[in-house]
Parts: sequence; C-alpha cells; structure tokens
Amino acid sequence: MAPGWPRSKGRLSDAALRSLIADVRGKAPAAVAAPAAEPRAQGARDTAFETLPGYETLRMQRAAADLLGIPSPFFRTHEQRAGAVSRIAGQEVINFASYDYLGLNGHPAVAAAAKAAIDEFGTSVSASRLVAGERPFHAALERRLAEFHGVEDAVVFVSGHATNVAAIGQITGPADLILHDALIHNSVITGAQLSGAQRRSFPHNDLETLEAILAAERDRWQRVLIVVESLYSMDGDTIDLPRLVALKQRFGAWLMVDEAHGLGVLGPTGRGIAEAAGVDPRQVDIWMGTMSKTLSSCGGYIAGPAALVEYLKLMASGFVYSVGMPAPATMAALTALELVMADADGRVARLQANSRRFLERAGAAGLDTGLAQGHAIVPIILGDSLQAVLLSNRLLERGINVSPIVHPAVPEKSARLRCFITAEHTPDQIDRAVAVIAEEREALRHEAPAMARLGAAARG
Repeated sequence: MAPGWPRSKGRLSDAALRSLIADVRGKAPAAVAAPAAEPRAQGARDTAFETLPGYETLRMQRAAADLLGIPSPFFRTHEQRAGAVSRIAGQEVINFASYDYLGLNGHPAVAAAAKAAIDEFGTSVSASRLVAGERPFHAALERRLAEFHGVEDAVVFVSGHATNVAAIGQITGPADLILHDALIHNSVITGAQLSGAQRRSFPHNDLETLEAILAAERDRWQRVLIVVESLYSMDGDTIDLPRLVALKQRFGAWLMVDEAHGLGVLGPTGRGIAEAAGVDPRQVDIWMGTMSKTLSSCGGYIAGPAALVEYLKLMASGFVYSVGMPAPATMAALTALELVMADADGRVARLQANSRRFLERAGAAGLDTGLAQGHAIVPIILGDSLQAVLLSNRLLERGINVSPIVHPAVPEKSARLRCFITAEHTPDQIDRAVAVIAEEREALRHEAPAMARLGAAARG
C-alpha cells in the first residue's frame, strides 16, 4: 500500500464490503488501468518522471485505495514530541511507532545540551570536517562511543543509512565477498552494491548455511565481510554472536555488527549484544550504530580498530565529502550517551521489563509475534498487507498508534504491525494496547473472507 491516501473513518462492514466489491468490479479497471504503452523507438529519450520503475504501481495503489475508502497509515503527522504518548490529528494516542527506546528524546539534560551548543556553535559547522568543519564535540562523541563499545576509536557520520553505504562501499571491492543475513537493512545492501564486491545472502540467522558458504567460497576471495544486525528491526530477534565470532576467526573474515537497535536495549546495562552474549567486543571487527534511536539525535557511526577509523576518515566519500555533524545533534547524542552509560534512573531495566510484558501479554492474547524475543521490538504478524493497513487505522481510531509494515518492505505473507516498546510506557498502556490489538485483530478475522474477495476484485 502506498502513501497519500485520503483519511476516512469507520470500518468495512460485511454489507459495505459486498457493496465495494460490486463497485470495484464495475469501476476499478477504468479508474486504475495504466495507459497503454506505446512502442518506443530505439534510443528514444525519456524525460518523464512518471515512467520511472514502480511509479505506475504506486499510482494504481493510490487509486484503488481511493475507491475502497482506505485512509493512508503513512506520513501521520505528530503534533508534539512522540514519546509513549503523542498527538495525531488533535487526538492523544498511546504511541508504539517511535524507537525512542529509553525515552531520552526531550530529556531536560539532552535538550539543554543541544540548546547550549546552538548558542556557542550555531546550527551548522558549515564545512566538511576534513577542511573547516571539525569541532571539539566531534572528537568527544567519538571517544565516548569507542569507550562504550570497548574498542579503540570511532567515527561519526551525518546519516545512519549513509554510514553503512559509505563504510561498506569503501572497505570492500571487486576482489571481495560480502555475506549478509537475508533480513539485513537496506543500507547494507546498498553499500555492497556500491562496492562492486560479490554479494550473497544466507537465510535469516542460519549459521549452518553461512558456514557452508564460507567453506566453499572463502579461498576464492581476497577479503570476506560478514554483516549482521544485533537486533533485527523487523522481527525483534538477536544473533548468536559467539558462534559468528568463531566462524569469522576460523575462516579469516571480517565481522560487522549493525547495533542500530541494540544500543541501550541489549545487555544488563544496555551496552549491546556483546554485553548480552558475554563476548569481548574487540572480537568484532566493525561495530556500526545509529544515533537516531536510543541516543535521540541523528547520524551514525563506525567503531573499531584505530586503523579502520583513520582510513574511513580520510577515504570514505560519505564522510570526506559531507558536512560534519551539527552542534545540537552531536551534543544531544553525546549527552544521551552519557545518560545511557550512567543509567542512574534504571531506564534500561524498565525498558526490558516493559518489552517482556508486552511480548507475554501478546502471546497470552493469541497474537502471532513471530520471532520476537522481548527486546523492544515486537511484530504482530498478520500475513496480509490490507489487513495490516486496516488494523493500523482502526487502532488509531481507538487511540493507539502502531505502524504497519507491508509488502514490499516484508514478504506479503509476513505483513505485520511493528510495535516499538520504550522505557516510558506504563504497564497499563501496554495492557490496554495489547487488549485492543487482539480485539480488533479478531474482528478482522471475521471480515477476512470478504476482504480477500475485495482484494481480488481490486486487482482486477
């Protein structure tokens, strides 16, 4: 389903579904049919943005949604800080769509540090760090990130996505092999494509297959890079880090762990997957993380050996040719990191307790939570994109904001709602949300046959 649909209230009753099916059968083909493609002469020049791949599909989806009266669940505007509670279209909602895991976005110390940084340094450093954009707070944040991960050094980038693209694109090339989990983030795939390296995926968390690929392929390549996420953002499950370390050591490969969703979430003190698994963090070659989640700012970073960091600072185009992190964002991240490391008010333990509670309540309510292990991310698997969108909209009407994840972000059979749990959520908010999700999910089950016919009619 695509963004841009009109907002509408109400659910699809059986009578309404039958009416819409008849309406769609009569009107949909004319309303959503693509214009007939005209033969194009060899070498013809195309300057129309409308012919870009996928655009016509988006347009047809919007038209079908218009016919069915389904409001868009995307680009919902939050009218205040999106914490455990937010405001959308004038309505206060319990919010499970934001990954402010420890609730530090808006923390008085974080806000004060950002404001003070603006007063002293302004809103931009106005240059690449390599030339005139270096400021004291950049090195301060990098030192603390390295200390947090227990490694030699770190480098921060202005975007989390760009961090993976720039780093992977720089350290690997045509003589190398990149092996990644099938559910890895898009930024890793984009970086691998940029690098020119050979790229292969292995089934999610299937280390037997990874081992078999390494045994068959390792000696054909100069370097091999294995890339995984510590906590998978769609499924809420973790990796077997000790075994991954053993494999990378046995086969002489680099191991890169994307800790974007693990920082502040995993381990007794929130130090991430290495702490949770009892592994020396120096046994991982490359740590990647973002500052948009637990650290309540923006940007990303690479942490690891000093030689790697020095190389990236001088060679990675996404760092060399980008402006340095602005003062308020950097100081917000640094202050949030200090709060995580101190954890004086027990936010990590509260987040972990809330996550377990949500998962346990969801399981008791008969909801399908897939692979979730109770680490801040809990999917509600529905197996149908239309149902995911409708359920998200119905929950919003009842004061609960949860985002749907639909095809092509995930396979159609695993379309879902994705719930982000935070340290700020109360037990009552969690219990109410799970109860309402289960109630509305059950209502959708009764409508599923009619919706299936409706979807088939809408597809022609």
